[in-house]
Amino acid sequence: MTKAEILIVNGHPDKESYNAALSEAYRQGAEQSNANVSVIHLRDLDFNLNLEFGYRKRSDLEPDLVTAIEQVKRANHIVWVFPMWWYGYPALMKGFVERTFLPGIFFEFEKGKSLPKKLLKGKTARIIVTADTPKWYDTLFMRSPAINQFRKGTLQFCGINPVKVSYIGPIKSSSDEFRAKWLSRVHRLGMSNK
Repeated sequence: MTKAEILIVNGHPDKESYNAALSEAYRQGAEQSNANVSVIHLRDLDFNLNLEFGYRKRSDLEPDLVTAIEQVKRANHIVWVFPMWWYGYPALMKGFVERTFLPGIFFEFEKGKSLPKKLLKGKTARIIVTADTPKWYDTLFMRSPAINQFRKGTLQFCGINPVKVSYIGPIKSSSDEFRAKWLSRVHRLGMSNK
């Protein structure tokens, strides 16, 4: 049996955030399962957040982005950990996605077809999102824009499927016990490679 190749991407810019702790909990669990685990803390990468020319012209990829793209390609399961801010995800993560999820890298436009070829088929993902908004409000009133945009508009658009979601919130008023329980759950998710 081949080892699972797991990539964890922490999209929070603060190294002392709860998202960093969740990323670490998943990493520890996954390593206990004997998976090969890589971690990207987006805050540690050196790259321009702006897709300066859109798709009209390709900007040169910084070395950190070239490495990150190879890590995504190598992984068979990718775990994205990020906070939901203003019903979206942080600018740092948005910039990373715009600079790496590019035509010819993670999807390919095909002449005469409205939808592109998905170059990340065969991979699965988990989104672990923290929020101050209660889940019921995000789901019923806001229609989960951050999750839908990222799951459907980015990951599944490029072929990653299934994409499972762990919604953790509200965080702002949460107790130490609530946070500890979620760290334990995320550790178990890592052990099961889910």
